[in-house]
Amino acid sequence: MATGQKLMRAVRVFEFGGPEVLKLQSDVAVPIPKDHQVLIKVHACGVNPVDTYIRSGTYSRKPLLPYTPGLDVSGVIAAVGDNVSAFKKGDRVFTTSTISGGYAEFAVAADDTVYPLPEKLDLKQGAAIGIPYFTAYRALLHSARVKAGESVLVHGASGGVGLAACQIARAYGLRVLGTAGTEEGQNTVLQNGAHEVFNHREVNYIDKIKKSVGEKGIDVIIEMLANVNLSNDLNLLSSGGRVIVVGSRGPIEINPRDTMAKESSIIGLALYSSTKEEFQQFAAALQAGMEVGWLRPVIGSQYPLEKVVQAHENIIHSSGATGKMILLIS
Repeated sequence: MATGQKLMRAVRVFEFGGPEVLKLQSDVAVPIPKDHQVLIKVHACGVNPVDTYIRSGTYSRKPLLPYTPGLDVSGVIAAVGDNVSAFKKGDRVFTTSTISGGYAEFAVAADDTVYPLPEKLDLKQGAAIGIPYFTAYRALLHSARVKAGESVLVHGASGGVGLAACQIARAYGLRVLGTAGTEEGQNTVLQNGAHEVFNHREVNYIDKIKKSVGEKGIDVIIEMLANVNLSNDLNLLSSGGRVIVVGSRGPIEINPRDTMAKESSIIGLALYSSTKEEFQQFAAALQAGMEVGWLRPVIGSQYPLEKVVQAHENIIHSSGATGKMILLIS
């Protein structure tokens, strides 16, 4: 190791596999920001289901090993590389991506994936914006092209993306229905923009939704668990309705006829298919939401870096989680 090189704690992955491949190390070199990059002293980092897919080696994008996971961090700018004009040392920021990985005390990010964090949001909330809100905004406004007055069902509304979708949909003038699996989750969904909430653990909850929306059906469904719900979703849709698949953990059998009479659509979503211009557009809308006050991240489970293995186990296996899971770094 070169003399004078600063060291930090960071989680490293040397092989793809289960949560046990996440190794916390204390002798990792602090990265140095290059052209159009910033170095962030990380306060907190979001834990997302996609982190577990990447770690397991089953995701479409595989990082070069070894790597540090973590996309959406919040923190304070510690240094800036050349040709960075939008940020200076000491600025509070959040990210939608990192170059060096967010499960670490310091992270390097490209300056066009970094955004100012308004004073009215704390640094924990800053780690709950990048993936959830940009995903929810892309799903509603870009993929589903929602219009004010339409109805939306957020299928799995109590997690990070679900609550973000409820807040955005309400702010944009939609009739918002959500589902959750616990009483706490249902209350949180109602407090964050939903007009109605349903318990997806009840056997007849689909009938209750049908009764609520009547003959017309639902215009848009934001679907977090398509491998369980997609067939039911197609039956709930209105004429011209759209299901946006945000999450799926396996296959499902559907009847394509269910799409024909209604001319409904099933649309997949990957946040990182967004162009730089789209990210800027999403950021402008969400920045306005922070200023006006409808964008209010709800923090769920919080883990120190030492408990990262447990965090990865829980985000997949503990159902009924409410809010956004984060790692607290400093």
